[in-house]
Amino acid sequence: MMNDYLALMDFRQARRQAERERLRARLAGRSAQLLSYEEVRRMLRARSSREVGLRDIPLDAIVGSVDRYTDFTRKFLPLRDSDEERWARVQTQVSKLAGLPPIEVYQVGDAYFVRDGNHRVSVARQMGATHIQAYVTRIETRVPLTPDVQPQDLILKAEYADFLERTHLDELRPDADLSVSVPGQYEKLLEHIEVHRYFMGLEQEREIPYQEAVAHWYDTVYLPVVRIIREQDLLRHFPGRTEADLYLWVSEHRAELEATLDWEIEPEAAAADLVSRFSPLAQRRLARLTAKLLDRLTPDEIEGGPAPGTWRQTRRHRDRMFADILVAVGGQVAAWEAVDQAIEIARREEARLLGLHVVPLAEEAAGEGVQALRREFERRCEQAGVRGRLAVEAGKIARRVCERSRWADLVVLRLSHPPAPQPVARLGSGFRTIVRRCPTPVLAVPGEPTPLDRLLLAYDGSPKAREALYVAAYLVARWQASLVIVGDREDARDYLSERAVEAVFVPDDEPVTETIMSTAQEFASDLILMGGYGHSPVVEMVLGSTVDHILRRSRIPVLICR
Repeated sequence: MMNDYLALMDFRQARRQAERERLRARLAGRSAQLLSYEEVRRMLRARSSREVGLRDIPLDAIVGSVDRYTDFTRKFLPLRDSDEERWARVQTQVSKLAGLPPIEVYQVGDAYFVRDGNHRVSVARQMGATHIQAYVTRIETRVPLTPDVQPQDLILKAEYADFLERTHLDELRPDADLSVSVPGQYEKLLEHIEVHRYFMGLEQEREIPYQEAVAHWYDTVYLPVVRIIREQDLLRHFPGRTEADLYLWVSEHRAELEATLDWEIEPEAAAADLVSRFSPLAQRRLARLTAKLLDRLTPDEIEGGPAPGTWRQTRRHRDRMFADILVAVGGQVAAWEAVDQAIEIARREEARLLGLHVVPLAEEAAGEGVQALRREFERRCEQAGVRGRLAVEAGKIARRVCERSRWADLVVLRLSHPPAPQPVARLGSGFRTIVRRCPTPVLAVPGEPTPLDRLLLAYDGSPKAREALYVAAYLVARWQASLVIVGDREDARDYLSERAVEAVFVPDDEPVTETIMSTAQEFASDLILMGGYGHSPVVEMVLGSTVDHILRRSRIPVLICR
């Protein structure tokens, strides 16, 4: 009788715990309900079953029931007072050392559903057991199930099962995991596959079987983006998301960027921009806030720009330095000299040209003159066998070039108006603003294009000059160019020696500008490389800069690095 009484007390305590569990779950926005086996089986499209025999299974992995899923909480605490007698009888049986007979369960993935023995599970958990013996029947489904699954997760699981039923991706690529965290994503993935199939058919001039298109899309479209997601560690920046979520997000963001910029944007750039603009991590939010404040409070003319070497850290292509080249396209005949110089670099680097024409007012963008400019730009690119696209935007030239330079590895400009010698006029120079603010190297083209195979590096050992040394070494190795260095310094010799790059060194006697110009003439140089401005804009407004002196005097292109 005492055992019966204690068992009844334990049941009533379990009932109180059940109500507390439901309350805590409600406050946490989670469910305390067991899952219905039949609903799960139907939603996950169960295909076959097989008996695997008697096993010890973890009680925490039992997440549902065949026909008693409304009678117990997720932790198998009783919900009905009418179960008191039966529950107490089972516990009394255990207390008398009679033990619990094995239960019967269905296994779906790593989760279990009680077929027979719900009260035994409830009593075992209440008595602190961690495992229970069970006769297990394994149910095969396309989508795995884990013990932490919530009822709302079943919608995603069901959508995934439908997706796999239609694509057979789990059979074509058994290791593929396209789990998502938001409903409705699989319809988008199916649309991606259909579009890919359509263009495959156009390219191959045949009807593409659906499953062939699925496998090809996964291998050539989906996986490359997932590799970018892993390389850039996007899952750390967007916790709670999956790789399939981020694949769609990167793809959609890329499409939005291309529509806004009117340029082709690569997935690497779209992924990096996604992190830069939307990462919820504290350091990213602080960086965005700081940049916004500086942009509002600091005039463009005196903004210092990013730190030296920043552009190299964000390079998206490791096989070549200049994969995307921004070239400003003006309406004057002389402006095409910069385009032709950019085309020459693009041919050597197998790069794309990102043309930019800036108009004062937005309504001018659709004018016939602008359209003629676009046609001429496309004609020159096509004639040279270079990919290129011209975007048109309204605003101030310097600001628009600086804003868009983040999508390029190099900025090429026609140097029609070099910085003036007068201090105030020099401070207001749009070209100086671009050189200061752009994160990438800037190539100033003062006249006709040159072959760029006889290089002169002005080297003073400063951080920005070291960036120019880095570029020079690359150009010598890749373009087979010759190199003369004004400024004989040990660190430059060591750097080039380590890379087996040969150079002629010339002392940088005062005045430096005269030495640079005379050396360029002596060696018939056709490209000068140098570091950017070394002092603050206000100081240089008063004292001047070697960069400005060279820009005013040089008749050959000048590549300014930061």
